[in-house]
Amino acid sequence: MSKASDKQPATAGSQHPVHFVGAGPGDPELITVKGRRLLWEADLVIFTGSLVPRTLLEGLGATIHDSAGMNLDEVFALIIKGWHEGKRIVRLHTGDPSIYGAINEQIALLRSHAVPFFVVPGVSSGTASAAALQTELTLPEVSQTVIFTRRGGRTPVPEGENLKSLAVHQATMMIFLSVGMIDEVVADLRAGGYPADTPVAIVEKVSWPDERQLRGTLATIAAQVKEANITKTAIIAVGRVLADGPPPALSKLYDSAFSHGYREGTGN
Repeated sequence: MSKASDKQPATAGSQHPVHFVGAGPGDPELITVKGRRLLWEADLVIFTGSLVPRTLLEGLGATIHDSAGMNLDEVFALIIKGWHEGKRIVRLHTGDPSIYGAINEQIALLRSHAVPFFVVPGVSSGTASAAALQTELTLPEVSQTVIFTRRGGRTPVPEGENLKSLAVHQATMMIFLSVGMIDEVVADLRAGGYPADTPVAIVEKVSWPDERQLRGTLATIAAQVKEANITKTAIIAVGRVLADGPPPALSKLYDSAFSHGYREGTGN
């Protein structure tokens, strides 16, 4: 990796595209190689507050702004000013910018000002939680669908996307931004049809040094969350994919009897 001081200076009047970069869930090594390079090359970095690991910001040659206390107009004012000055700009978001990343309103402003931009994906806390739990979110004959969602609170959800309605599918569910309403989450999921013994896992601050995990069922998890005093920054994972023991069916991909484009199976 080149040092920040090795980069070529930006030239005023030569506008570079703005880059939205996913920082990942917390472990500073869970940023993409491309995202890390763009940070080192940046002249201006605007990051989204406390959940971006500070290690990613160390040693950069960029001017750095924490947007936690800013509104949209203030953030955009920094971006548009820097862009007109020819600066390389990184808007550093937590996790993956496409999931609860609040980038669409920023993108709309960039488009209205004809500012080019790119989005660099990151590791979502949802997929990082699956890795931390050492499980797949999809399993043959168990669940082939994953629902990323949240419970309505200060930010409402569209009609038809409440947890009770989504629970009817009995799919794997990764619930964001809702652990502070754990009683309501459990009630909604039970009302939607998940049995009381449905496995549930909580992953708080996934991939951070102080990550915590809880495992239980819909019958027990609310009490476990309260006892652990987990109130925010946690994923609620729900579904039979979390059950202990071997999967009830194996993937066809490596089944010796199954043929595909790269292998002739013994069943033919």
